[in-house]
Amino acid sequence: MAEMDTSSGGGHKKGPGVKKSKKMSTRVDLTPMVDLGFLLITFFIFTTTMSQPTAMKLFLPKDADKPDEQNKIKESGALTILLGGNNTVFYYEGELAPNGTNFKSANYSNGDEGIRAEILRKKASTPEKDLMVVIKPSPQCTYKNVVDALDEMSINVIKRYALVDISPVEEQLVQKSEAAGSTGN
Repeated sequence: MAEMDTSSGGGHKKGPGVKKSKKMSTRVDLTPMVDLGFLLITFFIFTTTMSQPTAMKLFLPKDADKPDEQNKIKESGALTILLGGNNTVFYYEGELAPNGTNFKSANYSNGDEGIRAEILRKKASTPEKDLMVVIKPSPQCTYKNVVDALDEMSINVIKRYALVDISPVEEQLVQKSEAAGSTGN
């Protein structure tokens, strides 16, 4: 058992005619205080909310009766963003032209050459119900690039976008453009 000695020898006057009073030693049992401390620690551990993981909200499309009709979008409202290696971004509107004339490059900057400017331009020129952004990461792109592209959707308030596998033709076009060091449109 724990005890606390509160007797103190100081503070007495010494001299003739001063009687020395007899001090009683008080003893405080701290065992219940230790139990109470552990009960409080246990209570706070169980009632504390742990940090919640942050995740992006995803809205999945409604199921359609015919799978062919489920993911149809207008060609005029489609913007496809291709994520390459070394922080490169390529994009095209509508369907990819066979000769690649509508295949353009951009970067992650906020300037006029950035992908944000292209997204905002497309958003301004297309009705909201028709706008669809398709994000296609290549095998060379990093996880950070995919998160940056998803952040652009959130920043620019794009409500309809999809993360899709890149086609072999698009992947070859991205690799050729990266090898050529193409930075112009």
